[in-house]
Amino acid sequence: MREKLNENPLAQVAVVAVLLVLGIVMLMSMSGGGESESEPAPEAESSTTVTSAPAITPAGETPVTGSATPPPVPPPPSAVTAAYKAGETVVLLIVREGGIDDRMVREDTGALEGVAGVALFVVPAKHIARYAAITEGAGVNRVPALVVVRPKSLSHGAPTASVDYGYQGAESVVQAVVDARYKGNTLSYHP
Repeated sequence: MREKLNENPLAQVAVVAVLLVLGIVMLMSMSGGGESESEPAPEAESSTTVTSAPAITPAGETPVTGSATPPPVPPPPSAVTAAYKAGETVVLLIVREGGIDDRMVREDTGALEGVAGVALFVVPAKHIARYAAITEGAGVNRVPALVVVRPKSLSHGAPTASVDYGYQGAESVVQAVVDARYKGNTLSYHP
């Protein structure tokens, strides 16, 4: 068959045409290029009901009704709050138990033992909700995550934090704390 294909130009053109048609069909099916649109799947009914708490408004203002208010975020554990109020640099290491990178970065946070004014809290990912006041504000979305909260004296009234993801060597962990304690001016970058 190979010899017939090599010797017959009409057979070669036919094979190329078939391949082109198949390629076009594949591209159209992958990109959803058909003109008929499929009907959207019906929405599943939810058994969760949302109730809104009474709105707290200043005197003389009318509360907004009809919208659900999210539940309040609980404060972090008292040890974390106490460390922040004491002016320490709070470091949260959020890890997944059993993760290779997580174990390695956990070991490398031992470099913070010799740094004064640092409070380290290793948080298993399954307990991240207890630290939601910090992790939600910092935008933590994967683990391992190294969250460094600036000391209260440098926060200018609002706690601020930085987040580093993935494996962090001992030097990187210490550098994140040094960066959080930086007191000088910063320049913005505009390309």
